[in-house]
Amino acid sequence: MMRKLQSSEISVFIVDDNANHSAGIKQLLELQSDYHLAGVATNGEDAIKRLSESNVDIALMDINMPEADGIEAIQQLNIINPKLKILALTGYDDPDLIFRAMKNGAKGYILKTMVTSQLMIAIEEVIQGKVYLPTNLATKFFDEFHSRVSKTNRADSTKQALLGYLTSREKEVLKLLTEGITYKGVADKLVISETTVKTHVNNIFQKLQVNDRTQAVLYALRNGLVESAGSASQVRQIAI
Repeated sequence: MMRKLQSSEISVFIVDDNANHSAGIKQLLELQSDYHLAGVATNGEDAIKRLSESNVDIALMDINMPEADGIEAIQQLNIINPKLKILALTGYDDPDLIFRAMKNGAKGYILKTMVTSQLMIAIEEVIQGKVYLPTNLATKFFDEFHSRVSKTNRADSTKQALLGYLTSREKEVLKLLTEGITYKGVADKLVISETTVKTHVNNIFQKLQVNDRTQAVLYALRNGLVESAGSASQVRQIAI
């Protein structure tokens, strides 16, 4: 049975690239709770590094940040440090972002405009192992869920439709993989980290329903994402 933490034992980590937002949240925590502030990160990459092996109880994660964004950080940390609870705290109420954040491991999602009235409640709920979604955001989440289910049910039996789920950056990564470029090479070309490349590749595998990069490259070649000329040699190069 999980030991109930005393408020003073709960450690909170803020991930936000806006210093004013971080300062405001920090001040609110100091005024309305006795939670321990464990630190602040200004981008997803830094958050992943600092929270991977930490004993922090809960991270307040912004979504739109440089380098690895909040969704990527949530996904990585959910795998690397599953004990860490993540509450998405952002300015965006976009249904797709809410759905992706929760799907990738966030235990709650609130807007920065809700901070004063709901942050402490949200932290308490998430720390207790519950999921926190304000009613209006929960409605958006389930609307997005049902929309995606409907689209899946209507999808053509061929896998061509799956390419539509890839983001523009994921398509860029996949195109470079078809050229036999390594993850590091892709990272250098796109000016992103190798960790971010691997996150994109994992997303590509899930969205295309494949298990490795060879299958992903074959999928791209067969479904017209890239020119098929020389595809046999490309696949051999990938597979080596």
